[in-house]
This record gives sequence, C-alpha cells and structure tokens, in this order.
Amino acid sequence: MADLFTLPNLFTLLMLIMLQAVLGFDNLLYIAIESNKVGEKDAAKVRKWGIGLAVVFRIVLLVIIIKMFDVMSGELFSIPLKGIFEARFTLQALVTLIGGAFIIYTAVKEINHMLTVDHIEHTEGRGKNSVLKAITVIVLMNLVFSFDSILSAMAIASVQDSNGVTIDYQVPLMVIAILLSGLAMMLMADYVTEFLKKNRMYEVMGLFILFLVGVLLVTEGAHLAHMHIFTFPIEAMSKSSFYLVVGVLVITDVISSKYQKRLWAQREQEIHGSYVPVEDTDANRE
Repeated sequence: MADLFTLPNLFTLLMLIMLQAVLGFDNLLYIAIESNKVGEKDAAKVRKWGIGLAVVFRIVLLVIIIKMFDVMSGELFSIPLKGIFEARFTLQALVTLIGGAFIIYTAVKEINHMLTVDHIEHTEGRGKNSVLKAITVIVLMNLVFSFDSILSAMAIASVQDSNGVTIDYQVPLMVIAILLSGLAMMLMADYVTEFLKKNRMYEVMGLFILFLVGVLLVTEGAHLAHMHIFTFPIEAMSKSSFYLVVGVLVITDVISSKYQKRLWAQREQEIHGSYVPVEDTDANRE
C-alpha cells in the first residue's frame, strides 16, 4: 500500500482525476437531461443509481479493455468500396460510432420536442420514461463515454521499461480516479439539473453541446475505422476544438440572453409609457 502512494503515483493520480473531471462534463450533462424524463420524485434516484452502476461497470470495462486491448483494436470487418466508401471497423470504432449517432439522435429529438410542445413546462418529465429505462440508458451511454477516458487514463498510468515499451498499467490508481469522479458526479448531477430547471434558456444550449458530443464521438469512431468517403479521410474532431466551440457557444448564449432580457425590459417600459430614449433626454437638457 505504501508503494502505491509514492510521490510519482500521487502525481499520476492527480492527473487521472483531472482527466476524469474534464472528460466527465459531457457525461454529466447527458445524465441531467436524461433524468428529467422521469417523474420529479424519481429523478434524483435515477441519477444516483445510474451513476453508481455506471461507475461499477466502468471499472469492469477498464479491466476488460486492459485484458483484451489487442482484441478491441483488432479488425472485425471492412468495407472496401474503393473511391466511394472505405472503412476497417474495430469493436472500439463501432461502439464509438453507434454511441455518437445515438447521442445526436437524442439531442435532435429533444430540440424538436422543445420546438413543437404547446407548453414549455410540459418538457419537464416528458415521455414519462420508466426509472429502469432511464437508469439503463444512463449506464449504457456512460460506457460509451468511458472508452476515450479509459484509453487516455491507460496512456497516463502506463508503466514502461527502459526501452519505452509498456509492461503494465497502474490499475489501482485508475480505479481510485474512477471512484472519485463518480462521487463528484453524484454530488454535481443534482446541481446541474436544478440549474437547467431554473434557467430553461440554457437547456437548448445544453442540447446543442450534447449534439457536439455526438459529432465528436462519430468523427472519432470514423477515424478509428480509417473511414474514407470519396477518397476523403474522416478526421477526428480534437478535444481542444470541441472545448473551444463549447466555450464560444456558452459565451454567445450568455451575452444573447442578457441582451434579450434588456430588450424585453425596454419593450415593457415602452408599453407602459415609462421608457424615454437617451436621445430625448439629451434634447431636453439642451
């Protein structure tokens, strides 16, 4: 146990925790949106059970990936339509592609529902999903999100020999990081959900971020499959580009919301006859 918590290992653990926190943002957003599809009294239970089971399965998945890393990256089948469509699919590429496509479908469906529903308040608990279905979806999507975080964690926690060849992985450190990130997600999930409830204008932004997450996963899966469409290779969307786009989206939405509130306030003043334009007050002073 003493050998586990050496200074280099503690630094590695800190890096793993930071990695889980950064990569867990999109997962947390999905959990918050998905849990809103059940009744309000069951939403907190869905989040806790969903995250708890997801953490357990993520640890199991970590062990499976380490034991079967060569199988995960081995080719399952290929589509060799030269000049039209080419791809060599692995298990990892397929899971990432299908998961990303499902997230895009979910985001588009929710956005469409918000645009067509008669009363905005009815988007809360829409569809009345069962608790079991919501928990199952959260766990399955958590496993999809887990692939990139686990593979990144393996790169950080790898033990190499003098020739730079990986000979082992620090599994206990990765397990601790997963448990701590799961605990943090349990604590943060309620706050994120409450924030979206109180600030409904940001729910659309959250869904568009979720859409971007789906695009990120689809491009990553296509890149893993070495996919070419009409001889053009599909490149993976980088994490830095993803966070840059999300940052711009958040800033734009915040500024737009404040400007919209200002316009509404001016419109209310004009309706009640209490709004005086700046030009008129300056003329009166002269």
